[in-house]
Amino acid sequence: MRFLFLLFPFAFFSVLLPLAAQKAEVIDGVAAIVNNEVITISQVRELIGSREREIRKAYSGPDLAARVNEMRLAALKDLVDRQLIIQEFRKLQEKGANIPDYVVDDRVQSIIREEFGGDRSAFVRTLQAQGYTITRFKDVEKEKIVVQAMRQSKVNENFVISPNQIQAFYNKNKGSYAIPEQVKLRMIVLREGVAGDVPSTENKAQTAEEIRQKLVAGAEFNRMAEMYSEDEGTRDTGGDWGWIERGTLNEQLSKVAFALSPGQVSQVVKLGESYYILFVEAKKNAAIKPIPEVRDEIERNLIQQERMKVQQHWIEGLRAKAYIKILS
Repeated sequence: MRFLFLLFPFAFFSVLLPLAAQKAEVIDGVAAIVNNEVITISQVRELIGSREREIRKAYSGPDLAARVNEMRLAALKDLVDRQLIIQEFRKLQEKGANIPDYVVDDRVQSIIREEFGGDRSAFVRTLQAQGYTITRFKDVEKEKIVVQAMRQSKVNENFVISPNQIQAFYNKNKGSYAIPEQVKLRMIVLREGVAGDVPSTENKAQTAEEIRQKLVAGAEFNRMAEMYSEDEGTRDTGGDWGWIERGTLNEQLSKVAFALSPGQVSQVVKLGESYYILFVEAKKNAAIKPIPEVRDEIERNLIQQERMKVQQHWIEGLRAKAYIKILS
């Protein structure tokens, strides 16, 4: 019997290290029993280690206790599910299913290449520093591949999503496809005390108004920005800010920009020690993306939801047949 498997993209090495692995000599208590195998308290702690440290920085007292307990229960559930899947795979092994050694070797080589720039010595040193041998690391990676493969094998790839499902999802989630109001903006900035092409001793307010009058009279905004703007980030591109939303700018500048009509130059706006002249080239009103633009995205989302439902139903079936005792 052939066993089909799926390899997923690798995460950072810190995530790839065996979260559930334990040194053989560590005996710290049983968190759960799954059929005839145990899950230890240390396995739970390792799985949530970094997240628990972050939570302890953000919370205290009853809130901390509640969140840590919630996290530990979720981690224990994940470990129970993982153990059930591995046990199910062992049954398939009796019928000939297997994960070839070269698959695990390829995965390890990818980790060395992606996370250590191909430096096997650095990889080995990192394993040793965390108390793992290469053999143990390969065993844990193989278990991960088994879990991924078993989950994948239970999913029918031929899900058919109907137009009615897509339309219903679109209607329910229209807010996710909202396009905010946008303007295509150019801006000239003059700053008091900055020399550049405008003498620092000159009254910048007067200079800004003179530039504005030239613009109103028909001068090209991009050319004037290249000549006079003191904003180093946009000067060389003619003051071009591209398409922006309201939250891109300071509230006062945003209010001015979005009040302009396409082709209109603003009054001089003073903020602190700077003077701004805004020019809106074009404008897009707020809208909702039409369903043809998001149909494929919605279909992918719905297929993923169906895949998760199938996998969850399978896991629930394994749980229903198993002896599971939670002790911690």
